[in-house]
Amino acid sequence: ETGSEDIDILPNGLAFISSGLKYPGLKSFAPDKPGEIFLMDLNEDNPRAVELRISRGFDLASFNPHGISTFVD
Repeated sequence: ETGSEDIDILPNGLAFISSGLKYPGLKSFAPDKPGEIFLMDLNEDNPRAVELRISRGFDLASFNPHGISTFVD
């Protein structure tokens, strides 16, 4: 709804998507909504982004994701 900021796709086809970047001088489509991380399985016939839950105790109100990367061990 508010667009993605970055995406990282794992070798197994799972995609992590950051959304909700707020940057000075850049129009925000949802200025009062915190940032989000979505997961999409690109192996599915009709992939759709699903919002990931963020752990309790995390300051979600100020979450402003800019970029995303993963580490596979």
